[in-house]
Amino acid sequence: MRQQLFSLIIFLTSMLPLGGIAQSKGFSISDGEFRQDDKVIQIHSGEMHYTRIPKEYWRHRFQMMKAMGLNTVATCVFWNYHETAPGVWDFKTGNKDLAEYIKTAGEEGMYVILRPGPYVCAEWEFGGYPWWLQNNPELEIRTNNEAFLDSCQNYLQHLHAEIDGLFASQGGPIIMTQVENEFGSYVSQRTDIKPEDHHAYRNAIYGMLKEIGFQEPFFTSDGTWLFDGGAIDGVLPTANGEGNVNNLKKAVDQYHNNQGPYMVAEFYPGWLDHWAEPFVTIGAEDIAKQTKTYLDNGVSFNFYMVHGGTNFGFTSGANYNEEHDIQPDITSYDYDAPISEAGWATPKYMAIREVMQEHATTKLPEIPKQIPVIAYPAQDITAKMDVLSWLKKQKPVVADEPQTFEQIGQGSGYMLYRKRFTQPVSGNLKIEGLRDYAVVYVNGKKIGELNRVFNTYELPVTIPFNGMLEILVENMGRINYGAEIVHNKKGIISPVLLNDFEITGGWEMYRMPMDQSPEVKAGSVKDGRPVIYEATFKLNKTADTFLDMSKWGKGIVFVNGHNIGRYWKVGPQQTLYVPGCWLKKGENKIVLFEQLNEKALTEITFTDQPVLETLEQD
Repeated sequence: MRQQLFSLIIFLTSMLPLGGIAQSKGFSISDGEFRQDDKVIQIHSGEMHYTRIPKEYWRHRFQMMKAMGLNTVATCVFWNYHETAPGVWDFKTGNKDLAEYIKTAGEEGMYVILRPGPYVCAEWEFGGYPWWLQNNPELEIRTNNEAFLDSCQNYLQHLHAEIDGLFASQGGPIIMTQVENEFGSYVSQRTDIKPEDHHAYRNAIYGMLKEIGFQEPFFTSDGTWLFDGGAIDGVLPTANGEGNVNNLKKAVDQYHNNQGPYMVAEFYPGWLDHWAEPFVTIGAEDIAKQTKTYLDNGVSFNFYMVHGGTNFGFTSGANYNEEHDIQPDITSYDYDAPISEAGWATPKYMAIREVMQEHATTKLPEIPKQIPVIAYPAQDITAKMDVLSWLKKQKPVVADEPQTFEQIGQGSGYMLYRKRFTQPVSGNLKIEGLRDYAVVYVNGKKIGELNRVFNTYELPVTIPFNGMLEILVENMGRINYGAEIVHNKKGIISPVLLNDFEITGGWEMYRMPMDQSPEVKAGSVKDGRPVIYEATFKLNKTADTFLDMSKWGKGIVFVNGHNIGRYWKVGPQQTLYVPGCWLKKGENKIVLFEQLNEKALTEITFTDQPVLETLEQD
């Protein structure tokens, strides 16, 4: 029944003239132009995600965008950020208050472009999908699959209930809604799926958005050479990463009745970054020049990202290529964007602002004052706890074979796999299904690391009589882009082999989701074993700061209960951004989980500058 209704909606929509009015009130697309109250406007937008910026700083960042000359903010909506467990929804707590974010943008005179997905990519864990979708054997993501579409409909209904009343047709700031995201690129990679099934899926999502009540106009977003796989009849196609205005107009005309409006929905002033790879930069002069080209030719655009912010907690996703089975994204989402991770105006910001001012009819607002930043004095570590001993006090899941995170109901964090041997054995340990990083111990002593980033899946081991093999596995973020997004289970997902024989029977799995800051129970620790450290200290004044992690190995950090993200000695990121609004006058607490613990450290140090470069390691 639902599919028949979607088909009827699509049919009726296809009968409308493509150049006609897409919305009758407020914002509209008509005669090849964007219009506000029937006045032709250009969209000068910047992408900024509410999830990656403390709520206390949203207004400051909107003001930074206005001062750069922008009139619109685009944001993805992350399904897995709001459905925190199956059937458990949160649109109110802290950064999750999407409606407040949209209202604040409107208060600052900004239009809003909504990108609800359900797939958003955005270098976000699993592209925005909840991890537990994979536990339904009847469900296949991003396809014309009933179980998947039912889940999408449930998500979009909850989302719409939160933002209903905020669309332009209702007097609110939301002027456009995206249908799916970059589906053309996915079609080009999933050649195993019939074209008609791809077509049915994207139309089902479009129909679903309309049926639920999301307001016109809608748009799609793809590379210009991929419009055929992503464009939808009656929906404005926009381009990603297209700097050639002629190419842009040619592609849009082909799919939009030979007329605009013309928009680059993702104009990249920087680029994403992976662990163990150089930090990517793009020159300010090049971006300013391309901005001028768009302005001179009446092309609307959206800087992706104008301000990236931070992948707090376990929210960062991952990519992959021919050299690396996984490329996890770093904690910083600075993106070499015009507004830095900490909200500072960069030289790129100033160059773009100058170009925007030349094309503006009024003087741009003054640049807001930078939020203060302080390099606090180093703080002594006040307590520490051995993680392996701590985990063994918990009740494990026991099975004949290693279980995945998903099988035992855990989405993120870490898991300890433990197996006792009744006979001595030595040889080659191989875990081809490692997802994603493991430290291996025999009788509590570290013997090596396995690493999906560097395609390292085996190492020699010697296990004595009655010996204990322990494998501490980290989920470094589910893949968020490409065909491999459908293979996103974590932990150990294949047999563990020793000398090519499968190790079965008596596997123990200890959960370590680290979804909350752990309570540190002080005890003795040894080099090479994973440790949780704690530092408590008092502040008389709060300000933004950065933790200097260049002397540490690999792990995560909590500040006053906030998981501020991962660190790893391979770089390029060597600092972690700490928003001053998450510190407080009086006592503060830092809890740090160090996986490698290669050398004894006695203090936590701060700096007032981010470090995003690969450093030589000892």
